[in-house]
Amino acid sequence: MSKEIIQEYKQFTTRKRLFIWVCIFLLLLFVVLGLLIGASSISLNNIIHIFTGNSEDINRQIILNIRLPRVLSAVLAGTALSVSGTVMQSILRNPLGSPFTLGISNAAAFGAAFAVIILGAGSTQSNVNDAVLINNPYLITISAFFWSLVSTVIILLMARFKDASPETMILTGIILGSLFIAGTTGLEYFAEDVELSTIVFWTFGDLGRASWREFYILLAIVIPSLFYFMSNRWNIRSLNTGDETANSLGVNVEKTRIKVMLVASLTTAVAVSFFGIIAFVGLVVPHLVRKMIGSDERFLIPATALFGGVFLLASDLLARSIIAPMVLPVGILTSFIGAPLFIFLLFKGKGKGIWLR
Repeated sequence: MSKEIIQEYKQFTTRKRLFIWVCIFLLLLFVVLGLLIGASSISLNNIIHIFTGNSEDINRQIILNIRLPRVLSAVLAGTALSVSGTVMQSILRNPLGSPFTLGISNAAAFGAAFAVIILGAGSTQSNVNDAVLINNPYLITISAFFWSLVSTVIILLMARFKDASPETMILTGIILGSLFIAGTTGLEYFAEDVELSTIVFWTFGDLGRASWREFYILLAIVIPSLFYFMSNRWNIRSLNTGDETANSLGVNVEKTRIKVMLVASLTTAVAVSFFGIIAFVGLVVPHLVRKMIGSDERFLIPATALFGGVFLLASDLLARSIIAPMVLPVGILTSFIGAPLFIFLLFKGKGKGIWLR
Protein backbone atom coordinates (compact mmCIF):
# COMPACT_ATOMS: atom_id res chain seq x y z
CA MET A 1 0.00 0.00 0.00
CA SER A 2 2.79 2.41 0.90
CA LYS A 3 4.53 1.68 -2.41
CA GLU A 4 1.32 2.48 -4.30
CA ILE A 5 1.00 5.79 -2.45
CA ILE A 6 4.63 6.64 -3.20
CA GLN A 7 4.10 5.77 -6.86
CA GLU A 8 0.98 7.94 -7.08
CA TYR A 9 2.84 10.82 -5.41
CA LYS A 10 5.70 10.51 -7.91
CA GLN A 11 3.25 10.56 -10.81
CA PHE A 12 1.55 13.60 -9.30
CA THR A 13 4.80 15.56 -8.93
CA THR A 14 5.95 14.42 -12.39
CA ARG A 15 2.85 15.98 -13.92
CA LYS A 16 3.59 19.26 -12.15
CA ARG A 17 7.20 19.29 -13.33
CA LEU A 18 6.06 18.46 -16.85
CA PHE A 19 3.70 21.44 -16.79
CA ILE A 20 6.57 23.72 -15.74
CA TRP A 21 8.76 22.42 -18.58
CA VAL A 22 5.92 22.97 -21.06
CA CYS A 23 5.60 26.55 -19.79
CA ILE A 24 9.34 27.09 -20.28
CA PHE A 25 9.10 25.79 -23.85
CA LEU A 26 6.08 28.01 -24.62
CA LEU A 27 7.81 31.00 -23.07
CA LEU A 28 10.88 30.55 -25.28
CA LEU A 29 8.65 29.99 -28.32
CA PHE A 30 6.67 33.19 -27.76
CA VAL A 31 9.85 35.16 -27.08
CA VAL A 32 11.14 34.15 -30.52
CA LEU A 33 7.76 34.94 -32.11
CA GLY A 34 7.77 38.30 -30.36
CA LEU A 35 11.05 39.15 -32.04
CA LEU A 36 9.80 37.99 -35.45
CA ILE A 37 6.35 39.60 -35.51
CA GLY A 38 6.03 43.30 -36.23
CA ALA A 39 5.45 45.98 -38.84
CA SER A 40 8.92 45.32 -40.25
CA SER A 41 9.51 41.80 -41.52
CA ILE A 42 12.63 40.26 -39.98
CA SER A 43 13.48 36.61 -40.53
CA LEU A 44 14.89 34.18 -37.98
CA ASN A 45 18.22 34.17 -39.83
CA ASN A 46 18.39 37.96 -39.55
CA ILE A 47 17.76 37.73 -35.81
CA ILE A 48 20.56 35.20 -35.43
CA HIS A 49 22.86 37.51 -37.39
CA ILE A 50 21.88 40.41 -35.12
CA PHE A 51 23.11 38.58 -32.03
CA THR A 52 26.26 37.47 -33.80
CA GLY A 53 27.02 41.01 -34.96
CA ASN A 54 26.43 40.52 -38.70
CA SER A 55 23.26 42.39 -39.64
CA GLU A 56 21.92 45.61 -41.09
CA ASP A 57 21.88 48.51 -38.65
CA ILE A 58 18.14 49.15 -39.07
CA ASN A 59 17.23 45.55 -38.17
CA ARG A 60 19.59 45.69 -35.22
CA GLN A 61 17.92 48.84 -33.92
CA ILE A 62 14.43 47.34 -34.30
CA ILE A 63 15.28 44.14 -32.47
CA LEU A 64 17.57 45.43 -29.73
CA ASN A 65 15.87 48.75 -28.94
CA ILE A 66 12.19 48.05 -29.65
CA ARG A 67 11.14 44.41 -29.77
CA LEU A 68 13.52 42.75 -27.30
CA PRO A 69 12.85 45.12 -24.36
CA ARG A 70 9.10 44.90 -25.09
CA VAL A 71 9.14 41.09 -25.12
CA LEU A 72 11.25 40.75 -21.97
CA SER A 73 9.21 43.42 -20.14
CA ALA A 74 6.01 41.54 -21.05
CA VAL A 75 7.43 38.40 -19.46
CA LEU A 76 8.38 40.22 -16.24
CA ALA A 77 5.09 42.15 -16.04
CA GLY A 78 3.09 38.95 -16.55
CA THR A 79 5.16 37.25 -13.87
CA ALA A 80 4.67 40.13 -11.44
CA LEU A 81 0.90 40.34 -11.84
CA SER A 82 0.22 36.58 -11.85
CA VAL A 83 2.43 35.72 -8.87
CA SER A 84 1.01 38.67 -6.90
CA GLY A 85 -2.48 37.34 -7.58
CA THR A 86 -1.45 33.84 -6.53
CA VAL A 87 -0.03 34.83 -3.15
CA MET A 88 -2.91 37.23 -2.46
CA GLN A 89 -5.42 34.45 -3.05
CA SER A 90 -3.49 32.13 -0.76
CA ILE A 91 -2.84 34.39 2.21
CA LEU A 92 -6.34 35.91 2.14
CA ARG A 93 -7.94 32.51 1.40
CA ASN A 94 -9.97 34.26 -1.26
CA PRO A 95 -10.19 32.89 -4.81
CA LEU A 96 -11.14 36.31 -6.14
CA GLY A 97 -8.07 38.01 -4.74
CA SER A 98 -5.89 39.78 -7.28
CA PRO A 99 -4.22 43.19 -7.67
CA PHE A 100 -7.18 44.30 -9.80
CA THR A 101 -10.11 43.05 -7.70
CA LEU A 102 -8.54 44.26 -4.43
CA GLY A 103 -8.18 47.79 -5.82
CA ILE A 104 -4.38 47.71 -5.71
CA SER A 105 -3.96 48.20 -9.47
CA ASN A 106 -6.29 51.20 -9.48
CA ALA A 107 -4.51 52.63 -6.44
CA ALA A 108 -1.15 52.24 -8.19
CA ALA A 109 -2.61 53.85 -11.31
CA PHE A 110 -3.78 56.81 -9.23
CA GLY A 111 -0.30 57.09 -7.70
CA ALA A 112 1.33 57.08 -11.12
CA ALA A 113 -1.09 59.72 -12.43
CA PHE A 114 -0.50 61.79 -9.28
CA ALA A 115 3.26 61.66 -9.86
CA VAL A 116 2.94 62.63 -13.53
CA ILE A 117 0.49 65.52 -13.06
CA ILE A 118 1.13 66.85 -9.54
CA LEU A 119 4.75 65.91 -8.78
CA GLY A 120 6.06 66.73 -12.25
CA ALA A 121 7.38 63.27 -13.11
CA GLY A 122 6.21 63.73 -16.69
CA SER A 123 6.86 66.61 -19.06
CA THR A 124 4.72 67.83 -21.95
CA GLN A 125 7.44 67.43 -24.53
CA SER A 126 6.16 65.32 -27.41
CA ASN A 127 8.24 62.75 -29.27
CA VAL A 128 7.57 59.96 -31.74
CA ASN A 129 6.80 57.41 -29.05
CA ASP A 130 4.88 59.16 -26.28
CA ALA A 131 2.86 62.34 -25.84
CA VAL A 132 4.35 62.82 -22.39
CA LEU A 133 7.98 62.06 -21.66
CA ILE A 134 8.42 60.27 -18.32
CA ASN A 135 11.52 61.89 -16.89
CA ASN A 136 11.44 60.34 -13.40
CA PRO A 137 10.29 56.68 -13.42
CA TYR A 138 11.56 56.21 -9.85
CA LEU A 139 9.23 58.90 -8.51
CA ILE A 140 6.32 57.33 -10.39
CA THR A 141 7.12 53.89 -8.95
CA ILE A 142 7.41 55.27 -5.40
CA SER A 143 4.13 57.14 -5.72
CA ALA A 144 2.38 54.11 -7.24
CA PHE A 145 3.71 51.89 -4.45
CA PHE A 146 2.65 54.34 -1.74
CA TRP A 147 -0.96 54.51 -2.92
CA SER A 148 -1.15 50.77 -3.55
CA LEU A 149 0.13 50.41 0.02
CA VAL A 150 -2.79 52.54 1.24
CA SER A 151 -5.22 50.12 -0.41
CA THR A 152 -3.34 47.13 0.99
CA VAL A 153 -3.31 48.51 4.54
CA ILE A 154 -7.06 49.15 4.50
CA ILE A 155 -7.73 45.57 3.38
CA LEU A 156 -5.37 44.17 6.04
CA LEU A 157 -7.02 46.29 8.74
CA MET A 158 -10.41 44.97 7.68
CA ALA A 159 -9.12 41.41 7.93
CA ARG A 160 -7.49 41.93 11.33
CA PHE A 161 -9.80 44.17 13.34
CA LYS A 162 -13.19 43.52 11.75
CA ASP A 163 -12.69 39.80 11.15
CA ALA A 164 -13.80 40.42 7.59
CA SER A 165 -14.97 37.54 5.43
CA PRO A 166 -13.45 36.93 1.98
CA GLU A 167 -16.56 38.46 0.43
CA THR A 168 -16.22 41.59 2.56
CA MET A 169 -12.58 42.04 1.56
CA ILE A 170 -13.46 41.74 -2.12
CA LEU A 171 -16.26 44.29 -1.72
CA THR A 172 -13.80 46.57 0.09
CA GLY A 173 -11.36 46.20 -2.79
CA ILE A 174 -14.08 47.05 -5.32
CA ILE A 175 -15.04 50.15 -3.34
CA LEU A 176 -11.40 51.23 -3.03
CA GLY A 177 -10.89 50.65 -6.74
CA SER A 178 -13.86 52.89 -7.52
CA LEU A 179 -12.52 55.52 -5.14
CA PHE A 180 -9.11 55.60 -6.80
CA ILE A 181 -10.69 55.65 -10.26
CA ALA A 182 -12.60 58.74 -9.13
CA GLY A 183 -9.33 60.25 -7.87
CA THR A 184 -7.62 59.57 -11.19
CA THR A 185 -10.56 61.11 -13.04
CA GLY A 186 -10.29 64.19 -10.81
CA LEU A 187 -6.61 64.55 -11.67
CA GLU A 188 -7.44 64.22 -15.36
CA TYR A 189 -9.98 67.03 -15.04
CA PHE A 190 -7.29 69.48 -13.92
CA ALA A 191 -4.59 68.16 -16.26
CA GLU A 192 -3.33 69.85 -19.39
CA ASP A 193 -4.42 68.47 -22.75
CA VAL A 194 -1.26 66.49 -23.46
CA GLU A 195 -1.13 65.11 -19.91
CA LEU A 196 -4.79 64.13 -20.10
CA SER A 197 -4.43 62.24 -23.35
CA THR A 198 -1.37 60.43 -22.03
CA ILE A 199 -2.97 59.39 -18.74
CA VAL A 200 -6.10 58.12 -20.54
CA PHE A 201 -4.03 56.11 -23.01
CA TRP A 202 -1.71 54.92 -20.23
CA THR A 203 -4.60 53.45 -18.19
CA PHE A 204 -5.45 51.13 -21.10
CA GLY A 205 -2.42 48.98 -20.29
CA ASP A 206 0.14 49.02 -23.08
CA LEU A 207 3.58 47.43 -23.46
CA GLY A 208 4.62 49.73 -26.29
CA ARG A 209 6.33 52.06 -23.81
CA ALA A 210 8.76 49.35 -22.71
CA SER A 211 12.44 50.21 -22.99
CA TRP A 212 15.61 48.89 -21.39
CA ARG A 213 15.18 51.34 -18.51
CA GLU A 214 11.76 49.91 -17.60
CA PHE A 215 13.03 46.37 -18.05
CA TYR A 216 15.97 46.82 -15.69
CA ILE A 217 13.79 48.37 -12.98
CA LEU A 218 11.27 45.54 -13.36
CA LEU A 219 14.09 43.00 -13.20
CA ALA A 220 15.46 44.56 -10.01
CA ILE A 221 12.05 44.31 -8.30
CA VAL A 222 10.36 41.22 -9.74
CA ILE A 223 13.20 38.68 -9.44
CA PRO A 224 13.95 39.36 -5.72
CA SER A 225 10.20 39.36 -5.04
CA LEU A 226 9.87 35.98 -6.73
CA PHE A 227 12.71 34.58 -4.63
CA TYR A 228 11.04 35.99 -1.50
CA PHE A 229 7.75 34.27 -2.33
CA MET A 230 9.55 31.00 -3.04
CA SER A 231 11.51 31.17 0.22
CA ASN A 232 8.24 31.74 2.11
CA ARG A 233 6.14 29.23 0.14
CA TRP A 234 5.63 27.04 3.22
CA ASN A 235 4.29 29.97 5.27
CA ILE A 236 2.04 31.04 2.39
CA ARG A 237 0.67 27.51 2.07
CA SER A 238 0.07 27.39 5.82
CA LEU A 239 -1.97 30.60 5.69
CA ASN A 240 -4.04 29.08 2.90
CA THR A 241 -5.18 26.37 5.32
CA GLY A 242 -6.37 28.92 7.92
CA ASP A 243 -4.91 31.17 10.60
CA GLU A 244 -5.37 28.66 13.44
CA THR A 245 -3.60 25.92 11.53
CA ALA A 246 -0.79 28.29 10.56
CA ASN A 247 -0.35 29.38 14.19
CA SER A 248 -0.19 25.77 15.32
CA LEU A 249 2.60 25.20 12.79
CA GLY A 250 4.62 28.07 14.23
CA VAL A 251 3.87 30.66 11.54
CA ASN A 252 3.60 34.31 12.60
CA VAL A 253 0.33 34.94 10.77
CA GLU A 254 0.08 38.73 10.96
CA LYS A 255 3.75 39.35 10.22
CA THR A 256 3.76 36.96 7.27
CA ARG A 257 0.52 38.32 5.80
CA ILE A 258 1.72 41.93 6.03
CA LYS A 259 5.14 41.19 4.48
CA VAL A 260 3.70 39.15 1.63
CA MET A 261 1.06 41.78 0.84
CA LEU A 262 3.71 44.52 0.90
CA VAL A 263 5.97 42.67 -1.54
CA ALA A 264 3.01 41.80 -3.78
CA SER A 265 1.90 45.44 -3.75
CA LEU A 266 5.39 46.61 -4.73
CA THR A 267 5.62 44.24 -7.70
CA THR A 268 2.13 45.26 -8.84
CA ALA A 269 2.92 48.96 -8.43
CA VAL A 270 6.04 48.72 -10.59
CA ALA A 271 4.22 46.95 -13.43
CA VAL A 272 1.24 49.32 -13.30
CA SER A 273 3.38 52.45 -13.06
CA PHE A 274 5.14 51.52 -16.30
CA PHE A 275 2.43 49.91 -18.40
CA GLY A 276 -0.92 50.91 -16.90
CA ILE A 277 -3.72 48.62 -15.75
CA ILE A 278 -3.51 45.15 -17.29
CA ALA A 279 -6.58 43.42 -15.92
CA PHE A 280 -7.35 39.74 -15.28
CA VAL A 281 -3.76 38.46 -15.50
CA GLY A 282 -3.48 38.27 -11.71
CA LEU A 283 -6.94 36.70 -11.42
CA VAL A 284 -7.25 34.21 -14.28
CA VAL A 285 -3.69 32.86 -14.53
CA PRO A 286 -3.54 31.54 -10.92
CA HIS A 287 -6.85 29.71 -11.40
CA LEU A 288 -5.75 28.17 -14.69
CA VAL A 289 -2.52 26.93 -13.13
CA ARG A 290 -4.31 25.62 -10.02
CA LYS A 291 -6.66 23.69 -12.25
CA MET A 292 -3.68 22.12 -14.01
CA ILE A 293 -1.37 21.25 -11.10
CA GLY A 294 -3.21 21.95 -7.84
CA SER A 295 -2.43 24.36 -5.02
CA ASP A 296 0.95 23.19 -3.77
CA GLU A 297 2.91 26.46 -3.54
CA ARG A 298 6.21 24.64 -4.15
CA PHE A 299 5.12 24.17 -7.75
CA LEU A 300 2.31 26.73 -7.98
CA ILE A 301 4.46 29.85 -7.57
CA PRO A 302 7.11 29.04 -10.23
CA ALA A 303 4.48 27.59 -12.58
CA THR A 304 2.32 30.70 -12.21
CA ALA A 305 5.34 32.94 -12.81
CA LEU A 306 6.13 31.14 -16.07
CA PHE A 307 2.54 30.84 -17.28
CA GLY A 308 1.86 34.49 -16.42
CA GLY A 309 4.74 35.51 -18.66
CA VAL A 310 3.42 33.23 -21.42
CA PHE A 311 -0.14 34.57 -21.07
CA LEU A 312 0.79 38.26 -21.23
CA LEU A 313 3.36 37.75 -23.98
CA ALA A 314 0.87 35.77 -26.09
CA SER A 315 -1.78 38.45 -25.49
CA ASP A 316 0.65 41.16 -26.59
CA LEU A 317 1.53 39.22 -29.75
CA LEU A 318 -2.18 38.93 -30.57
CA ALA A 319 -2.66 42.64 -29.85
CA ARG A 320 0.17 43.47 -32.26
CA SER A 321 -1.11 41.28 -35.08
CA ILE A 322 -4.93 41.16 -34.86
CA ILE A 323 -5.45 44.46 -36.75
CA ALA A 324 -1.90 45.01 -38.01
CA PRO A 325 -0.29 47.41 -38.69
CA MET A 326 -2.31 49.02 -35.86
CA VAL A 327 -1.44 47.81 -32.36
CA LEU A 328 -4.09 47.35 -29.67
CA PRO A 329 -3.22 48.10 -26.04
CA VAL A 330 -2.69 44.72 -24.42
CA GLY A 331 -4.88 45.66 -21.44
CA ILE A 332 -7.93 45.69 -23.71
CA LEU A 333 -7.13 42.23 -25.01
CA THR A 334 -6.46 40.67 -21.59
CA SER A 335 -9.88 41.90 -20.46
CA PHE A 336 -11.58 40.43 -23.53
CA ILE A 337 -9.77 37.13 -23.01
CA GLY A 338 -9.80 37.01 -19.22
CA ALA A 339 -13.45 37.82 -18.51
CA PRO A 340 -15.07 35.00 -20.54
CA LEU A 341 -12.27 32.62 -19.53
CA PHE A 342 -12.94 33.25 -15.86
CA ILE A 343 -16.70 32.75 -16.39
CA PHE A 344 -15.88 29.44 -18.08
CA LEU A 345 -13.76 28.41 -15.09
CA LEU A 346 -16.63 29.29 -12.77
CA PHE A 347 -18.99 26.99 -14.67
CA LYS A 348 -16.39 24.21 -14.83
CA GLY A 349 -15.72 24.54 -11.12
CA LYS A 350 -19.37 24.55 -10.07
CA GLY A 351 -19.86 22.18 -7.18
CA LYS A 352 -16.14 21.39 -6.91
CA GLY A 353 -15.18 24.00 -4.33
CA ILE A 354 -14.42 27.67 -4.35
CA TRP A 355 -10.87 27.17 -5.63
CA LEU A 356 -12.15 25.76 -8.93
CA ARG A 357 -9.89 22.74 -8.70
